[in-house]
Amino acid sequence: MKAVGYRHSGSIDTENALIDTTVPDPVLGPNDILVAVYGIGVNPVDTKIRSRREPDTGQIGILGWDAAGTVLSVGENVFDFKEGDEVWYAGAVNRQGCNAQYQVVDARIVSKKPKSLAFAEAAAMPLTFLTAWELLFDRLALSVDSSATLLITGAAGGVGSAMLQLAALNNNLTTIATASRPESQQWVKKMGADIVIDHSQALAPQLKQHGIEQVTHVASLTHTDNHFTALVDLLAPQGHFALIDDPEQPLDIKLMKQKSIALHWEFMFTRSLFETADMHRQGQILNEVAELTDAGRLISTKTQHFGELSAANLIRAHRQLETHSTIGKIVLDGYNAPLA
Repeated sequence: MKAVGYRHSGSIDTENALIDTTVPDPVLGPNDILVAVYGIGVNPVDTKIRSRREPDTGQIGILGWDAAGTVLSVGENVFDFKEGDEVWYAGAVNRQGCNAQYQVVDARIVSKKPKSLAFAEAAAMPLTFLTAWELLFDRLALSVDSSATLLITGAAGGVGSAMLQLAALNNNLTTIATASRPESQQWVKKMGADIVIDHSQALAPQLKQHGIEQVTHVASLTHTDNHFTALVDLLAPQGHFALIDDPEQPLDIKLMKQKSIALHWEFMFTRSLFETADMHRQGQILNEVAELTDAGRLISTKTQHFGELSAANLIRAHRQLETHSTIGKIVLDGYNAPLA
């Protein structure tokens, strides 16, 4: 099958950092479905793995963990899907990704895609909405009826865009989004932020202008080490702090002790990586997100379409993500994707 992959980890500016290639068709396992990939979302995790994880000697690594497509066949233990079903999923970080013509994925982390979205629009959503859902409801324990004040740093990216939409489903939750540029500030307002402040400036004085002295919950989505002290200062006693990034500098968690602040780390791939007993929950979450999307309560966070999957287009997408200034999500069409 056709694919875009890499032979060696490193910079995106390295010659042949990503290559057009062919690899053997994937092998269907008993719990898997085989999907013709028609829509692909690109995420920061793709760039991190490309730069850090060396493929096995002589092998080609296939990245990509956001996909929408059509089921071609199912494993012997799969009864919830059939040939021809249109599905979406984020996949598993310990298996080959979706930057390929076909992909096998465990059926437990898959759901039917929203009927109202084209494949590329749908592919913008699974990884980020799963991350945002788990952050809000599993890590921060914010129910749809919770009364709280949530500060989201770096809110204009894929996860922040999803989190703001999910948070907006709760009328009792006040959301504060940080964004530093006019275009990103406009975007987070569109996604549902109640208050927007600039993370390139001191946070506390800006919040005081809105009559807010403390927040109950923080979701730190990027550059946590740069903002950690200020965010802990803003958190109310017995507050909750969640992050998803990989801080380059150690976090002084002793700062959280006197306030009894809870620390949560969210990694969307945990369920599939360890095949947890509740692994199927990700398929359920995606089904709920699909229903909310078809009901008009959530929208795709696709902002840029980089054409059909190819090494050149994927390199362009990786370079854009590595500027750390991307708003929303970048998507591509898979090989032989049907016309929208």
